Amino acid sequence: MTRLGPFRWWHISEALSIEADLFGAEQWSAAMFWNELANQHHYLAALDATDALVGYAGLAVAPPDEAWVQNVAVRRDAQRAGIGRMLLVELLAEATRRGVRRVLLEVAVDNAPAQRLYATYGFEPVGVRRGYYQPSNTDALVMQVELERANNG
Repeated sequence: MTRLGPFRWWHISEALSIEADLFGAEQWSAAMFWNELANQHHYLAALDATDALVGYAGLAVAPPDEAWVQNVAVRRDAQRAGIGRMLLVELLAEATRRGVRRVLLEVAVDNAPAQRLYATYGFEPVGVRRGYYQPSNTDALVMQVELERANNG
């Protein structure tokens, strides 16, 4: 059974292993995770029954009403079990709680499974960032979803 909780500094080493496996040369560094936590961005950890990290996701809110999904990652052996979906749903719920109107993200143009997941939740392509992912020089598709205001205002 997977449960979500706050992503904490002690999850960084496990996250780095997931990053290396999934993203190779484009993986985040420990410093990037520390920076996200220091800036108090909203980060979630998906933990298995042994409290091992099986996934994580982050949201950076840009006042007054915009947010960016920083990352959504699920350990390879735990993929296709709904963990990425669970993380994304909770990020969107947090964005709504914070009064965010628009959530944006970047996803590699060759990552069709992630693009399908995001489209399921209303994300639509709004642009391309050429050569965004380095060192592979892979383009990023920018996607966004408009949220209902939590206070209907």
